[in-house]
Amino acid sequence: MTDLQSRRRQVANLPHRVITPLRDVLHRESTAGMLLVIAAAAAVVWANSPFSDSYDTFWNAEITLDVGGHTLGMELRHWVNDLAMVLFFFVAGLEIKREITHGELRDPKHASLPIAGAIGGMVVPALLFAALNAGGDGSRGWGIPMATDIAIGRGVVALIGTRAPAWIKLFLLAWA
Repeated sequence: MTDLQSRRRQVANLPHRVITPLRDVLHRESTAGMLLVIAAAAAVVWANSPFSDSYDTFWNAEITLDVGGHTLGMELRHWVNDLAMVLFFFVAGLEIKREITHGELRDPKHASLPIAGAIGGMVVPALLFAALNAGGDGSRGWGIPMATDIAIGRGVVALIGTRAPAWIKLFLLAWA
């Protein structure tokens, strides 16, 4: 084999050598959890940095969808809140429904602890937020910590991956 043929073969195999490891990383369950933690930390740092104006500009960017003469334009934050979060909670609801109908939660004995955890996971953050913000401008935002814990819970479950029993992951999801 000549040197030119060897180089051509290396170039031809380059996409496979790049895509295969990338695909393997993306198929790992823990990758989503790591990305969530990294993105959340980056957003907190960015929003509280001297560059916070660019953070606001990013989320206020107008994105328009134009299909067949019909136009829908919203800020990026609204696309995330009104579309992506709807899909996220829909999928989470389907997973819980599957566990209730065919999985670990179909037996009331097994479901009692996750149900109690879910109620506590809603009530405790809301009460804590309300207590810490009593009388202030933010006191009306008590529902925010109540609704955001499922994303963090899913991130924790993704980070755990296959290292924990299924019932622990199920409890974390139900609690969130």
